[in-house]
Amino acid sequence: MSHKMIAVGAAAAALAFAAAPALAGASKDDAVAMVKKAVEAIKADGAEKAYVVISDKAGPFVKDDLYVVVYQLDGKVLAHGANAKFIGKDMIDAQDVDGKLYVKERVEMAAKQPSFWQDYKFVNPVSKKVEPKEMYCERLDNTAVCAGVYKL
Repeated sequence: MSHKMIAVGAAAAALAFAAAPALAGASKDDAVAMVKKAVEAIKADGAEKAYVVISDKAGPFVKDDLYVVVYQLDGKVLAHGANAKFIGKDMIDAQDVDGKLYVKERVEMAAKQPSFWQDYKFVNPVSKKVEPKEMYCERLDNTAVCAGVYKL
């Protein structure tokens, strides 16, 4: 193999690798599908069992920067696919970088409608940067089952 072919191959690999983070981002359809899958799991397996699976970083409810979060309508986190430290915590007063009470708004929206999209800013677990995010949620009994996508 010539040096030129190796260089071209290396350049192509570098470009593909550099583009990977942008391509890794989930779509809005992915978020809706994951929430629907989580709601079905909760209904089929019961909350106690499903919340453990939803909160498993290696499980089916976490893929790159897409993960499921379940809130009680009072703001308490019941399951969290990206950060288990939030489980059991009352997040009603959580604010994004702009001061938006995003959990309070989210649970208020969930109390009024069966499904919705919400905009806020949050740390992307892949890039580790605060980015605009759209969260899709469905109400299930006294909970909101949510997954969000980062807007690039």
